[in-house]
Amino acid sequence: MIRAIAILLAGGLLLSACGTQSMSTAMKTWTRESTYGANNKTLLGDVQHSATALRVANEGVNDLHTVCGVLLMESEQANGALPTPDGLVNTLLSKAYGNLGAGANVCYQSGNDPAKRARALRFLSQGVAQLAEASARIRSDLTP
Repeated sequence: MIRAIAILLAGGLLLSACGTQSMSTAMKTWTRESTYGANNKTLLGDVQHSATALRVANEGVNDLHTVCGVLLMESEQANGALPTPDGLVNTLLSKAYGNLGAGANVCYQSGNDPAKRARALRFLSQGVAQLAEASARIRSDLTP
């Protein structure tokens, strides 16, 4: 009886090992399939364009609508690539994309209101910081 249990246990362990992969392998697959690197670069460029427009006091409403609308679309698209294999990265990226999206929305609605523009910039700054933290964690996960 004990021998049969030991054999079943050993067999179960062998089977469970067959379906698992390392975090490094899983994250490499996710970053490749989600095109995280290229999308992240595009998203950061969009944040920079939005932040620049928000800092120009006489920037036109139509220009803000354009750059902030693009940022909103990019942050929503990036959020659609979740989940990742790492729960902490999911949390960080979700918060980052949420703050970037919130910043884009406030930016879109800010017009010539300096308080709204400052609020949008705060959201963008927080989102970029969270994105940097998530990227550092991803780099750590990619190391075997």
